Amino acid sequence: MSRVSMFNSPLLLGFDQLERTLDRLAKNAEGYPPYNIERIGENGLRITLAVAGFTSDDLAIELVENQLMVRGKQVDEGDRIFLHRGIAARQFQRAFMLADGIEVVGARLDNGLLSIDLVRPVLEPKIRTIRIEAGGRDVASPDNTIDITARRSR
Repeated sequence: MSRVSMFNSPLLLGFDQLERTLDRLAKNAEGYPPYNIERIGENGLRITLAVAGFTSDDLAIELVENQLMVRGKQVDEGDRIFLHRGIAARQFQRAFMLADGIEVVGARLDNGLLSIDLVRPVLEPKIRTIRIEAGGRDVASPDNTIDITARRSR
């Protein structure tokens, strides 16, 4: 059975890398650890992961290009004898894809919650005029230009 791509429209050019990234993130998605993403102020975001039982030494946060990777690995203490073990000492890896320009400004571990603060910069729309050449001759008149304005839809 073939998969239908959401980016197969001829109007969406150059999104093949984004589609591969989304596919990779979907394959690696699991439910542990649970997390929240919230808006903080006008341009801030916060990712909060529930990492009960992990210390800051057990956790690692890496930003590789636009992919934020959070890893956790607990060292299993062999000298402890459990009569019941309901809290698993398991490792995890959680990935978040960040848009261009989003910056990680800090991380904090408090009461079993790992919070990662992000800032989204305010982008100004880019306006560029593209000159149109007519029939193989170089015409630089203002009548042969087109104005393309980038507009953000809300």
